[in-house]
Amino acid sequence: MSGDNIASLIYLGLLGLAIGGWFFAAGREGVGKTLQMAMIWGFIFLGVVAGYGLWNDVQRQTMRDQVQQIGTGQIAVPRQQDGHYYLTLALNGENIRFVVDTGATDMVLTREDARRAGLDPDKLNFIGTANTANGTVRTAPVRLDTVRLGGITDTDVFASVNGGAMEGSLLGMGYLEKWGRIEISGGELRLTR
Repeated sequence: MSGDNIASLIYLGLLGLAIGGWFFAAGREGVGKTLQMAMIWGFIFLGVVAGYGLWNDVQRQTMRDQVQQIGTGQIAVPRQQDGHYYLTLALNGENIRFVVDTGATDMVLTREDARRAGLDPDKLNFIGTANTANGTVRTAPVRLDTVRLGGITDTDVFASVNGGAMEGSLLGMGYLEKWGRIEISGGELRLTR
């Protein structure tokens, strides 16, 4: 737990004690009514604590994949809590989520994402290799009929399908360079064409 979390927990605990103390001091007339009100306020307090604790998760879910079309040929993407930038592209009409990876040479699809984009991984020729953090893996070169991001559609786009296990598809420089200008500043990725 971080120092901020501990301080927030202490604050909420003191607030709960203050509210509870008030109920017992004000409720000398009827113990049953005081207990009922204390339980109601206790549930409200627990709801506030749960809401506060889940706020980062809620915020992360609502900010996820928020691509802003800034102007003609320009998009902006916020950096997520994990430090990565995520983009959802329509590959052959199917939405696929990518992590932006400027260290990757190509657009690299997982076998599952390739299948969703209309490619059959079982029929691909895994003739290439790629060096990854997990070692060398086999790759299959593919061509995607259409790739759409925002209002921009590219046709006949080169990509690779990873023969190994991957958590998600990677959006590498092979596609990013099509945008012409890539800027990362102030927690935002901007692509301009």
